[in-house]
Amino acid sequence: MNFASILGSVLGILALVGGQLLEGGKITQILQGTAALIVLGGTLGATLVSYPFEDCKRALRLLPLIYKKTESDLQTLIEDIFRIATIARKEGLLAIEGQRDSIKDPIFRRAIKYVIDGFEPGVVKEIVETEIDASFEREERAARVFEGAGGYAPTIGILGAVLGLIHVMTLLDDPTKIGEGIAVAFVATVYGVGLANLVLIPWGQRLRQLVEARALGKEIAKQGILGIQEGINPHFLKEKLAAMARQSDTPEVGAKAG
Repeated sequence: MNFASILGSVLGILALVGGQLLEGGKITQILQGTAALIVLGGTLGATLVSYPFEDCKRALRLLPLIYKKTESDLQTLIEDIFRIATIARKEGLLAIEGQRDSIKDPIFRRAIKYVIDGFEPGVVKEIVETEIDASFEREERAARVFEGAGGYAPTIGILGAVLGLIHVMTLLDDPTKIGEGIAVAFVATVYGVGLANLVLIPWGQRLRQLVEARALGKEIAKQGILGIQEGINPHFLKEKLAAMARQSDTPEVGAKAG
């Protein structure tokens, strides 16, 4: 599990609850089902209208990556490339056919088939780059779903507060209930701002970082397959790919790259 992401989410929620208690309030005062319904339902509705349903589903599928241990073991990928490159250099490209099932990286595994089938280097490069670009665009759109939802939530919270104040106006004949009614009304604003700034926007930004990290792994796979096809010395190719991994600004990517 990703300790930093879990700690951040828990700490943010505890800070809000702790602040409420330190001010002498009660947790029950910020537990309002109606406000939650307005904010969550309204934000979900606006998000579904704004983004294709497939992007929303992909965002939910990628969500676990935020809290999982996301250290990309690029060293394993680089070692796979080095192993396949060594076999291809010594025994020829056809000799790597039996090694495909042992390759973990899906792009590298598929691209090896193109090389074995005799595709021209330019064709292989075009196919792999198209796949990488398409994958990156899909995953980046998923990250934008959370960021977009984070933009809607505060406004929906304000709408919830206004609805609550409208209800308070009906209590003017009973002044003892006005203060409590106003407090309840503003809970929707707390939900909207809190959901946006503690959950949705951080999710979107973190997912965007992970998408960039995954893109680097795919780029290394591409460079590896092109290097094998061009017959580059396996040791030189390994050092080149390791240097790409070390230059990454994303700790999850470069941590195991040697």
